[in-house]
Amino acid sequence: MKKDPNKGFIALLGWSLNAVEAAEKFDRRYVVVAPDWAEEYCKQHDIPYVSWNFERLNDRSVEIAETLKEMGVDVSIPLFEETVEWAGAINSVLLDNPRLYGQSLLLRDKALMKRRAQLGGIRVGIFEEAHDKGDVVRFLKRVNQTLLKLDGDPNDPIHLKAFDKAGCLGHRVIRTPDEIDAIPDEEFPVLMESHLDGWEFAVEAWIHNGKIAFLNISEYVTLGYSVFVPASPELERYREQIRQQIEKLVKTFDIEFGLIHPEYFVTSDGEMYFGEVAYRPPGFKVFELLERVYGFNAYQASMLVFDPKTTAEEVAEFFPREVVDADGFAGCFGVYPRRRVVSRLEIPEEVEDHPYFESHELTPPMEETVTKRTAFGTHWGLVYFRGEDAHTLRDLLKEQEDMDYYV
Repeated sequence: MKKDPNKGFIALLGWSLNAVEAAEKFDRRYVVVAPDWAEEYCKQHDIPYVSWNFERLNDRSVEIAETLKEMGVDVSIPLFEETVEWAGAINSVLLDNPRLYGQSLLLRDKALMKRRAQLGGIRVGIFEEAHDKGDVVRFLKRVNQTLLKLDGDPNDPIHLKAFDKAGCLGHRVIRTPDEIDAIPDEEFPVLMESHLDGWEFAVEAWIHNGKIAFLNISEYVTLGYSVFVPASPELERYREQIRQQIEKLVKTFDIEFGLIHPEYFVTSDGEMYFGEVAYRPPGFKVFELLERVYGFNAYQASMLVFDPKTTAEEVAEFFPREVVDADGFAGCFGVYPRRRVVSRLEIPEEVEDHPYFESHELTPPMEETVTKRTAFGTHWGLVYFRGEDAHTLRDLLKEQEDMDYYV
């Protein structure tokens, strides 16, 4: 597509083919900043590219910001959790706003993030940092004491999460002191949280000039397994309340532009609790699901709101109307093998024959023995569904948990 020299020049941090394809078809100039293994592909396909390995930020970090500045880049966009801090550091140079780096640290460190949310009057569960197993034992005990548990009552679980990893990576649910013994020492320090009983959901909100341009609610059927968009009417009825929570979040974290992906819980009495917020595209291909039902490209949406040269009129024109403009519901399911030994991939007949089934990106197994999942683990690939009715889709995604795709 023809690039508009009056619009912003964008750097994409991290390698995502879908993001590159979106940039190719968009009117902004762009460059991909990715590790050197992407170089050959970029050369072959004429993709503007700068090599950079995203190790820990160090004295050389300012180099990449200077390189991009000399090229005339206006803003950098993080595509993965690991590049959020980099985007903050680079944008603080490109946009001459040192505060952006500090903000990116808040959006990376889950403990700092919770403290900032608390300061902004946002409801969070009980949380603490743990430096060793002893801290976890004490926290589990204290939380259950607070809940007035009696001897013999089952413990309320606690959650352990890595400080700076994406979503489910390194997430463990602990109920007994025995489970604490299984945690390897190298996983510490971690964030510990009390368990919130409630309906967990995620939000994707595009922010332009400090205001919400578009807000999607993603409904989890089972966390770590399945999600669909837009949410069911039962969850959508909280939309106004959710919008108010996001406005509070934007204000508390001083977010002027970009895409945020927070997670919340709504309890049975309708109270909203903040889980965490990410400053990058969500996992589980939610961007692709949004395109299936709304028709807009969510990567391009991010380029639009990140670009300092974008006008309010352009933003208003780009986004469809929330929920009403959605053409049905789209969801996906992350497949984990259910057997310990597998030899082939076999899509269940009732899945292939279902009118909501669209496609899958599963590959035949590379090895026969399935490694035991620690914590939430990584799925082997996604299966996509789309249809007219939220409840049919939700039930269908739930049913997938009992199906064998690898036999």
